[in-house]
Amino acid sequence: MKRIVLLVATNLAIMLVLGIVSTLTGANRFFAGSGLDLGKLLIFALIMGFGGAFISLLMSKTIAKWSTGAQVIETPGNSTEFWLVETVRRFADRAGLPTPEVAVYEGEPNAFATGASRSSSLVAVSTGLLQSMTREEAEAVIAHEVAHIANGDMVTLTLIQGVVNTFVIFIARVVGWLVDSFLRRGSSEDSGPGIGYTITVVVCDIVFGILASIIVMYFSRQREFRADAGAAQLMGTPQPMMAALRRLGGVASGDLPQNIATAGITDRPGWMALFSSHPPIEERIAALANSR
Repeated sequence: MKRIVLLVATNLAIMLVLGIVSTLTGANRFFAGSGLDLGKLLIFALIMGFGGAFISLLMSKTIAKWSTGAQVIETPGNSTEFWLVETVRRFADRAGLPTPEVAVYEGEPNAFATGASRSSSLVAVSTGLLQSMTREEAEAVIAHEVAHIANGDMVTLTLIQGVVNTFVIFIARVVGWLVDSFLRRGSSEDSGPGIGYTITVVVCDIVFGILASIIVMYFSRQREFRADAGAAQLMGTPQPMMAALRRLGGVASGDLPQNIATAGITDRPGWMALFSSHPPIEERIAALANSR
């Protein structure tokens, strides 16, 4: 979950900053002077939307290391670190990837993969996962993260984020222009967008950005199923991944409860499930069971 939350949160922050700067510097007058030029606005939205998404992607590995305190293993200092580095290398070789950076961070059982490309990636594993899982279960989780890299999930989600950013920027400024026009109706001044436009755009950027994250999270959940399948393929069997998921969710063998909430992987009730980056664990286990 950390991988997706960090990407989306960084994107929202960057888009908000870019939106405020463009508004305060008067860049909006380029397409909203005496009237709204939808063609120019669309070009502006595309540049800003995809620019913000790719800035988030390029920053993803640095932000992940900083926010989790992950320490990259340059030279293994003990048998566990040696095993971890070798396991990541082995699965990367099987997936036809350059060996990612390998890091360890303090925390509850979890792991994540991030990075701007398949050749510049990071696999980070928590101390809690290393301590609570069997070697086979931990291998399955690592294989899952390597599968994310092999599938190009960070780039895929960045492209999706760029598309939704474009719509957010475009619609927010159309709404801002309409509100501003309504507030200034009857006025003889025609000097471009006013304070009503500025406030409305900032508010809409935030609200629409949060709502747009629902779309990104939907695709994130679909990518989790693919990564689970990728882990099963790299391991040669789905059983270790199923066991790892049960361990993470506290699910007894053969038991698939309806409500599970664990560190990093959650089954959120009701509408909050729309903002979840991962599907419910029982659905992931069932999908793996059906793939056998």
